[in-house]
Amino acid sequence: MTVQIACAVRGIPVAARFRAWARAAARAPATLTIRLVTSGEARALNAAYRGANYVPNVLSFSYARRRATESAPLLCGDIVLCPSVVAREARKQGKRLEAHFAHLTVHGVLHLLGYGHARTRAAARMERAEVRILRALGFADPYRAAPAGRMRPA
Repeated sequence: MTVQIACAVRGIPVAARFRAWARAAARAPATLTIRLVTSGEARALNAAYRGANYVPNVLSFSYARRRATESAPLLCGDIVLCPSVVAREARKQGKRLEAHFAHLTVHGVLHLLGYGHARTRAAARMERAEVRILRALGFADPYRAAPAGRMRPA
């Protein structure tokens, strides 16, 4: 697992934390790059790959989904996080910055594993998985902690 920090924002957790959060969500061998980017890079990626003209908090790009073997991981992809958006959301939602980074990292890995939130049932399944993983990592339920109600990552 590789963590690339391509921006300068205060409060970004150390790379080892991102790797631990991603491993907890993947629960199997994975080849992942977690890249922390500027809002400009996040907007450009969102426009190019999703056709959306806004700065997202997290994007996931899957490169392979297959049965794991000793030499080939189950999961291969990139997770892109925009720290300026993550920090703004954490402040607005009254959450610790580290907890929000953990949540969005787990959220990104779950997308790579095929989880989604476009439909109500799928969203509930993804939320349950996020809460279970985050609880095991020592974090509170990110949906309960939000004072303005349930807010899903974009």
